[in-house]
Amino acid sequence: MNAKANSAMNRTDFEQALRDKGQYYHIHHPYHKAMYGGQCTPEQIRGWVANRYYYQINIPQKDAAIMANCPDASVRRMWLQRILDHDGHEGDAGGIEAWLCLAEAVGLSREEVIDQRHVLPGVRFAVDAYLNFARRATWQEAACSSLTELFAPEIHQSRLDSWPQHYPWIEESGYHYFRKRLSEARRDVEHGLTITLDSFTTAASQARALEILQFKLDILWSMLDALTMAYLHRTPPYHTVTDQPVWHRGLW
Repeated sequence: MNAKANSAMNRTDFEQALRDKGQYYHIHHPYHKAMYGGQCTPEQIRGWVANRYYYQINIPQKDAAIMANCPDASVRRMWLQRILDHDGHEGDAGGIEAWLCLAEAVGLSREEVIDQRHVLPGVRFAVDAYLNFARRATWQEAACSSLTELFAPEIHQSRLDSWPQHYPWIEESGYHYFRKRLSEARRDVEHGLTITLDSFTTAASQARALEILQFKLDILWSMLDALTMAYLHRTPPYHTVTDQPVWHRGLW
């Protein structure tokens, strides 16, 4: 059923419409297909890890924005776990630390990842657009944008299944992040999906929810487009529009 029809979808059909968006998930992007197909060079793997770090460090800020806009304490208590998963807490160093371990496992230094020297303009623009959306949208809309988690377990499993076989040069310790997110993503999606199904109950609002999910899918796809331009086609600009440091352009 079309979400833009006069009548709203029932809960089951609406959930299926959300899940059908999986056909646009970035697991189907040629760059990702090349990664799990064993066709990427070490430089291309490292480029993806270094750029994806910028996405990783912005996720807790996105989740904090959702909490800041949410007046429901019960929702905030549950959503808080997402921040702890990434930033860490007692007994768990967190997903960002796990990502840095992945970076070291593929041959990058912590310093070059943390200082973001490899982050492409297109990646930065896409991630910033996502964070700005979460800050300005209603908390329900921002929660809906997180529903790409519906498709995340498959992409993490594809890396665990294929990378050790195709990239034996990657240290085993680097795979902790993907294993960690397998269970976390399934838990998160149950909460986010419930919020979305409960909050978007009219035809117009359901259409809006599907648009929001497509926006998030476009964010992830655009990040890989930028990586393709830089690491496959080697089309400039790779990292900056000019050779001048940013502070020379009056931005610092």
